[in-house]
Amino acid sequence: MLFGGNSSEHYISCLSAKTIIENIDQTKYDLTVVGIDNNSHFYIFNDELSYLDKGTWKEAENIHLISNIINYIAQFDIVFPITHGNYGEDGKLQGFLDFFNFKYVGSKTLASAIGMNKSIAKMIFNYLNIPQVPHLTIEYPKYSIKKIIKEIGFPLIVKPANGGSSIGISKVNNKNELINAIEETSSYDNVIIIEKFIIARELECSVLENKKLVVSSIGEIVPISEFYDYSAKYESKESKLLIPAKLPKGVNNTIKKYAKLAFNNINGKGYARVDFFYDEVNNKIYLNEINTIPGFTNISMFPQLLTFDTISLSEIITILIENA
Repeated sequence: MLFGGNSSEHYISCLSAKTIIENIDQTKYDLTVVGIDNNSHFYIFNDELSYLDKGTWKEAENIHLISNIINYIAQFDIVFPITHGNYGEDGKLQGFLDFFNFKYVGSKTLASAIGMNKSIAKMIFNYLNIPQVPHLTIEYPKYSIKKIIKEIGFPLIVKPANGGSSIGISKVNNKNELINAIEETSSYDNVIIIEKFIIARELECSVLENKKLVVSSIGEIVPISEFYDYSAKYESKESKLLIPAKLPKGVNNTIKKYAKLAFNNINGKGYARVDFFYDEVNNKIYLNEINTIPGFTNISMFPQLLTFDTISLSEIITILIENA
């Protein structure tokens, strides 16, 4: 299993790795854990899980630098990347594994790149006639404030095109806030998504390949803040996950249909989490994004939805490995 990486989601990857270590079926699999630091160096990690819990695994005593990662990986049957964010989820790591013909869990290079790049994903979803919130893609510093305000209008959501865990996202209500938010978001990515902020319920479903494509029950996020940002997701204990979400049957079925359509058309593999907005007042569903390496922590929606549907964490991990 590979975790960590040079990403703003490094710590979340540590927590996901811990969950997998704790729940993998040790009677079936001999697991070796490899951490990737912020300088893209690979280390065998064989120490207390508390180091992962704190995100301080580089301080552990039982870590050993791998001098030749290609030769090292070649001795294993399956690679399980649980590397969230840039460099680990965006196709770069997958391309490396594909180049050397290593078998691995999850989506391949192109699907991973599409899933991470919200700008490209939105083009595909638009082609598929899957509804999305009104949006623009800009490239920093080449953008027009006037065009953004004219075409979408306030309030707005500003977020990096490549990224996850709600990092670098902000809501803006006026021109000055918009300029500042774009400046701040550009530190994460020079390609930036500007979306209309809508009052809507935030819904998610899990997708799991197990001979046929399984779409889980739908869960709802009730964030403590105005929207589900990083703090609401990982730092606050007051945000709630409601499983199953109470929805009209038609809405439930439409979300599952769109989730399948999105996963199949980016050529996803293994698993994903697909996120939606539901505007109850106008009875409109919008696809927000697809995540090809969703969070696997003990509070993450992806595993919780499947465990609600009676697929245990251990079974999820086994299914992913067996279908790699």
